[in-house]
Parts: sequence; C-alpha cells; structure tokens
Amino acid sequence: MKKPHIYIFVVAISAIILLAPSTNAQKPLTVVWAEWAPADYLDELSKDFTAETGIAVNVVQIPWGSFQEKISAAFVGKSDLYDIVIGDSQWLGRNSVGGHYIELTEWMNDNIDVSSISDTAMTAFAEYPKGSKKYWALPAEVDINGFMYRKDLFEDPKEQAAFKAKYGYALAPPTTYKELLDIAEFFTRPPDLYGIAAYFSKEYDSITMGFQQVMWSFGGSYGDPHTYRVDGYINNEDSVKALEYYARLIKFAPPDAPNYYWQQVLDAYKAGKVAMAMEYFAFFAGAIDANQNPKYYDKTGFFIAPKGPKGHYISIGGQGMSISSYSKNKPVAKQYMKWFIQKSVQEKWAMLGGFTPHREVLQSETFLNATPFNQAFSDSMPYLKDFWAVPEYADLLEVCQTNWNAVIVGAKLPKAALDQIARKHEQIFEEAGYYDE
Repeated sequence: MKKPHIYIFVVAISAIILLAPSTNAQKPLTVVWAEWAPADYLDELSKDFTAETGIAVNVVQIPWGSFQEKISAAFVGKSDLYDIVIGDSQWLGRNSVGGHYIELTEWMNDNIDVSSISDTAMTAFAEYPKGSKKYWALPAEVDINGFMYRKDLFEDPKEQAAFKAKYGYALAPPTTYKELLDIAEFFTRPPDLYGIAAYFSKEYDSITMGFQQVMWSFGGSYGDPHTYRVDGYINNEDSVKALEYYARLIKFAPPDAPNYYWQQVLDAYKAGKVAMAMEYFAFFAGAIDANQNPKYYDKTGFFIAPKGPKGHYISIGGQGMSISSYSKNKPVAKQYMKWFIQKSVQEKWAMLGGFTPHREVLQSETFLNATPFNQAFSDSMPYLKDFWAVPEYADLLEVCQTNWNAVIVGAKLPKAALDQIARKHEQIFEEAGYYDE
C-alpha cells in the first residue's frame, strides 16, 4: 500500500533544495582602490572579466584622504572584506613584512610572463626587498609626475618675442629646471596669472613627490640603499641647492600654493591661474575634458619633468595589485590578475585611460595615440625613481613632508630642514634595527 504523505514530504524537500541558493555559487571578487578615474576605468574593464568567467567584480573606491587609513584598519582587523588591494608602491615593505599581502613570486613566475612587464614597474610596484626578485604585487597603474602647460600662452607671438628678448632663447616647454624657473618667472603677473602650480602641500606625499625629483636631478639622494645611512646624502650641498631652487618656485605660484596637491593644482590650472602645472599623468584627463575644463581643454600641452644639472630623474607614482592575506577568494584573485595583464586586456586598459605596465603595449601606437599626453608618459619611463619602500616608509615620509613644507612657508631654512630630516631618518632606521651589527 502506498504512503502518499511520505511521497509529498519527499517532493516538498526536493523543491526546497532546488529553490535554495547554491552553496557552491562563486563569491564576487572585491577589488579596493582609491577614488579616482583609473578605478572607474578598472570597473568598466572588469565587465569583460565577468562576461568571460561569470564572476562578478566589485571595485570599491575609497577617497584618497582616508584610503591608507581604511586599508590599514582592515588589515589590523584581519578583515576578509577585500580580496585585491591596489596600494601605493611604498606600501610593499610594510604590508609584506607585516603579513598582510601574500607572496606571489612562485605563482607569478609560473603564470605571468614577467619579461613582458616593464622592469621599472616590476621594481617599483611588485618587488620587495628591492633587487630580491620576490614579488608581492602585480603592477597595475603606472603613474608619473609630469607637467601640463597653456599652449595659447606659449605659442603667442608677442609672448615669444618678449620672452626671447628677456632670456635670450626661444619660449618652449622647458627641458631643464633652469628653463622651468625662467618661464615660471616670465608668466607671473599677479593677481590674475602665475607661472607655475606644483606640489607644495604637506598632505600625504605631496611635496615629497614634487621635490624629490628635483633633489635627485641636482645630485642629492635619500641615502645609501645598502647601509641606510642618510647623513651626508639628503643634506649634502646638492640637496641644499635643490631645496633652495624648489623654494624659489613658490614666488611664481598663486598665494595659496603652499596647500597645493593634485586637486588644487588641477583646479588652479583649469581656472586659468597658471601657465604651467605639475601633475600626475592620471589626472591629466581632467585638463583635456571639455566639460571639466571648458576654457583650456583644447589649449593644453604636456611635457616631461625637466632634467637637472647632475641628472634626470622623475618621481614615480602608481600602484600594484596585491592579494590580501585575509581574502577567502585567493584563487579567483589570481585568475583575475592573470587575465588583467594579458596584452589584449592591457590594450583596452590603455584605451580606457589606464597607464599600462605592459612593455609592448607601452610602445604601441594604440597606447601612444590613446591620449594627447601618453607620448610624454612613455618618454618619462626611462627616468623614473621611487621613495624608500621599507616598512618604515610612512614615518620617513612624514618627516620629509613636515620639513620641506616648512621651508616653503618660510618657517625653516633649507639646510636646517635637511639636517633635521637626516637626524630623524637615521633615528628611525636605528630604532628599526637597520644599523645592528
């Protein structure tokens, strides 16, 4: 005899099982980055990954002012909220030694054609310690400190004649720091026009990114990368001359320039306050956008950071993709990174506005013609250099920011500021055990 109540029970349970969400459903991948245009580009690019794999990608953006703080808090709490962290190059030391990033060396050597990636990008965004060939990130966004300028001013015949009469050479985008200073002086006509906007603020790494390339190009340095000795390097005669030079630039900048970082520089340029402006390449898109810069979008040109009397060095910015040690989605994170670095994907990344680390794409017509400033970006690549990437970088950076900005606002003399940095940096290295025999 059949038992219909048992049959109905089995059918009901089967229906519940079929309707219940699968426990094997793939969790979305979460990528966290700062809030800026490249993160928007990545969000758009990641739709292709989802189309190919069926795996959703959430690109979480955090405002720059709180980006580092929020990521650090997540790491301290061992949160699995983020799978891939796209962090600044200086973060490599602290987050690898601190156990927050997983090491990718073996995986990258087996799955990524490392030779296809720019050596500069690998050193800056992937490797720690430097020269070790140990990788903690995949280069994602290569960014560089460059300059934009008002072509309508530079190409005006009257301006050209007046400049040549005063300085004895033709007015053109500067190739040396001497020329940059001359041009900044020439176009300073307060209160409506000034010669230059540059990074002078003590916010995060602002003045450091602006000044360090001048220091290197004048012959100074942060210190010996092998012994970590600083005294006699960052405060030598060349470094003093470089800081004296950088402090002179403030005379040819708008009155509020001591507070300038990338946003204030871009705003000053779009407002027509300055003839030239230092800026990260990643923000140049705002200068050629007719909606953002209606007056000068079609009058803007670009040039690479100039050379100095003792060399040519340019500050590197940008970030690498690292996998959080606390992620529960590590295999998918690796799958995404392997997908991202493919040549075809990097070409689309470039077309969207991203700055590729892919060696071949960097030299391709696709990249060079993608924007009016990509040629200058490519021309800058051979000259890139970075700040200390050691775990103590944040403490070292704070000392630089405070002292260099103090010179800009007239609170310290250049030599005194550099001597103070040397003392503080060696104290930081001493306490961290770098000088232990």
